[in-house]
Amino acid sequence: MPIPEHISKNIALPVIGAPLFLISVPELVIAQCKAGIIGSFPALNARPQEVLEEWIIQIKSELAEYQAANPDKKVAPFAVNQICHGSNDRLQGDMEICVKHEVPIIITSLRPPAEVVDAAHSYGGLVFHDVINVRHAKKAASMGVDGLILVCAGAGGHAGALSPFALLREVQEWFDGTIILSGSIGDGYSVASALALGADFAYLGTRFIATQEANADQNYKQMLIESAADDIVYSSLFTGVLGNYLKPSIEQAGLDPNNLPTADKSTMNFGSGGNTDAKAWKDIWGSGQGIGLIEDAPTVDALVTRLSEEFRDATSKFISKAKL
Repeated sequence: MPIPEHISKNIALPVIGAPLFLISVPELVIAQCKAGIIGSFPALNARPQEVLEEWIIQIKSELAEYQAANPDKKVAPFAVNQICHGSNDRLQGDMEICVKHEVPIIITSLRPPAEVVDAAHSYGGLVFHDVINVRHAKKAASMGVDGLILVCAGAGGHAGALSPFALLREVQEWFDGTIILSGSIGDGYSVASALALGADFAYLGTRFIATQEANADQNYKQMLIESAADDIVYSSLFTGVLGNYLKPSIEQAGLDPNNLPTADKSTMNFGSGGNTDAKAWKDIWGSGQGIGLIEDAPTVDALVTRLSEEFRDATSKFISKAKL
């Protein structure tokens, strides 16, 4: 399905900045949207709960002011990520705030979100749900989601293990909604590759951690700059669900990244912050595999400009090769 017109007309580059736990804050989201890509943040980043409404008002106000002052610019909509899990006792209240302020896009994670879909659709909002396999994708589609975020091998945080060549092509056989692809996408060339494969959007998370607007420890940003794909560890220990983390941050916490025990999924608890003294996201830093080309921490605007140039170059080269 084509990207809805009211979304596509305000997109300068087909990219969604993934919601980053603790890191995505209004400053980052606003910068992403001003640059013409969809910015997002987890509702749980806004603490206490009343801060969520303040953030949404701030984002909407600043983007409206910027659009009014720059009528020819493409200013993208924003999204709020909702964790649909039993340990998230804020979900209903957070969705009530999102409905009140008509958040354009809701990104849902974990449980298929029937009640969230109904709430968002009540005012014309869209729901994109992240999945790691076809079974989860079909369950979410049956709930009426507007788009599927395919979290493939190499993605940061809670990532799946399937190749995008497998998962995207299978989903495309039966799903006619918006398809967003995630997994080691960190430059404009990989954005172009995602579209060539059949996705409507590329989903970038890790690359935006190393930007000036990201609310991340400077040591975290520097570690991303200095690391490569070999420095990623795939483990369930820290949250109970398999995810990708930076090996140096695990070592920094006094753990052996080559000998980590596994953790049962039932131990996942979004109120606890993790299963060890060193907490996921706070001490153990998530990262996708596509970090080998991260060499700096620019502003979001400078990064999106670079991504756009790379995207155009990749597209031009692909068209040239396709003619052979």
